[in-house]
Amino acid sequence: MEVTGGSEDGAVGETLRVDSPLEANPEAGAAESAADDPEVRESLDNVLEMTDAAVTQADRQFDMGVRNAPGQPGSAQGTGRRPLGSGPGSGGGYPREQRWLVRFAELANIDEYARQLDYFGIEFGAVVDGRMVYISKMSSPRPTMHTSSSGANEKRLYMTWRGGNRKQADLELFKKAGVTVGNGLIFHFYPKETEDRLARLELAYRNRTANDIRRTFFAVNREGAGYEFSVAHQTYLK
Repeated sequence: MEVTGGSEDGAVGETLRVDSPLEANPEAGAAESAADDPEVRESLDNVLEMTDAAVTQADRQFDMGVRNAPGQPGSAQGTGRRPLGSGPGSGGGYPREQRWLVRFAELANIDEYARQLDYFGIEFGAVVDGRMVYISKMSSPRPTMHTSSSGANEKRLYMTWRGGNRKQADLELFKKAGVTVGNGLIFHFYPKETEDRLARLELAYRNRTANDIRRTFFAVNREGAGYEFSVAHQTYLK
């Protein structure tokens, strides 16, 4: 289980856990908790500078809603100092949507790009006229489209563009499906199987735990008749 979170000005290796007079409870929780269900190094550094602000923007525009979940009181031990990281977790580190960056080849034509998306089961989404419009099967003559009035049941990992020229290709794929997105954000939704594949590659690269990793940069490569992800670079918190 991956537990991330913390504060941007926190300390590496710290947790928010503190001593409590209550008896230790392994199932302890808050009374109410919000459940959210070869690269040039200079270029990588530029991407890092933009990422956090872009994630915040994406969260504002794609409001999934937050539900309250009951918990049990209890106690845990720790220093009480804020851990380095981002998000609601107490153990430090960054969640996958802030830690992972995926680079699709800029020189691949739009048809091959569409085949890569379909191979990994990636679905697009964009908010159009107050509704989330999804498209999939990008390499078909006309992509499949469906809509949703709410994102409350959307549990998949999603990513948004930080730079590069591929966003224009996404707009073309929406247009191919008969959808005009305009200036709205385009979301890439990753199925659980693909997310798990990226998680295994991230761990295997340097055998570092998720809480130690600041960024993992993935690249898409051709593999036989299909495609595969590879880790191009990692940066660390410590």
